[in-house]
Amino acid sequence: MLRTVLAAALTLFAALPAAAEKLAPFKDELFAYPAVLSEDEGGAYRVVDYQEMRDINARDEIPERRVQGKYVALGVRSLQKDLVLDGPAGKVPHVAVGKAAGASMITIYLHGQGGSRRQGVDDFTFGGNFNRIKNLMAENGGLYLSPDFPDFGDGGAAQIAALIDHYAGQSPGAKVFVACGSMGGGLCWKLAADTKVAARLSGLLLLGSHWDETFLASPAFKRRVPVFFGQGSRDKVFPVEQQEAFFRSILKKAPDYPARFVRFETGSHGTPIRMTDWRETLNWMLSAK
Repeated sequence: MLRTVLAAALTLFAALPAAAEKLAPFKDELFAYPAVLSEDEGGAYRVVDYQEMRDINARDEIPERRVQGKYVALGVRSLQKDLVLDGPAGKVPHVAVGKAAGASMITIYLHGQGGSRRQGVDDFTFGGNFNRIKNLMAENGGLYLSPDFPDFGDGGAAQIAALIDHYAGQSPGAKVFVACGSMGGGLCWKLAADTKVAARLSGLLLLGSHWDETFLASPAFKRRVPVFFGQGSRDKVFPVEQQEAFFRSILKKAPDYPARFVRFETGSHGTPIRMTDWRETLNWMLSAK
C-alpha cells in the first residue's frame, strides 16, 4: 500500500513543472504591470496602462536618469565583471553578472543604436529595470550578459553567436534568452535564422524593436522558440501597428505559437525597456511548450 502511494506521489511530482525553472520573486510589487486595459488572443495580447507622470516622474529621483533607491539592490555589483571574449569573430567586450559556468539560465541584452554594453548594466536608468534583471539572474543561479558589438548585421550577429557558444558551453544545461532593444532586434532575427544558435534559444524578447517576416521560416520558428514583444503605442521609430501586425501574422501561421505582445498605451520608443516585467516574461518562457 505504502509503495503504491509513494509511486503515485512520484508520478504526480514528475508531471509538475520544475520549481527550479521558475524565477524567484524580486521586487515584484514595484515592477508589476499597471492596470491591464484590454486583452485579446486569449490573453496573449495585452494593452497595459502607462502614464509618464507616474511611471517616470514619480518613480525617478531624476527623470530618466536616476530611479528611486527602493527600486534597486546594489549588492549584485559584487558579481559583475567587465570582460573580453577573444573568439572566432573577434574580441567581444561584455559585462557579465552571475555564474560564468554552471548557470541555470543565461539572459543576454543587446542594445540599440548609440548604446553600449554599459546601458544594459546601468542600475539607475530605465526605472531600475536592468538592476532587476541582474538581480533575478544572480539570485536564481543564472548569468546575465550585456555585450558590445560592431553592427546590427552579420558582423554583430557572428560575435553574439560566439558569445552564446562560449557561455552555453560553460553551462550546457542553461536555457538562453536574448532581449533586443530597438535596432538590436536585427540581431535577434539573425540569431533566430542561425541553425546552431536557434537550437540553444529558449526565448526572444523584442523591446521597442522591429519585425522581420523571414522569422516565419527560421529554425527558431520551427523550434517554437517563445517570442515576446513590448511596444509603446506612441513609438515614432517603429510604429506599433506594424509590430502588432507582425505578431498577429505569427499566430495566423501557427495559432498556438508561444508569442505574447504587451502594448504600453501612450508609451514611447524606450518604454518597453523600462516597463517590461522580466520575471513574468521569463517565467512564461520557461514554462512554454
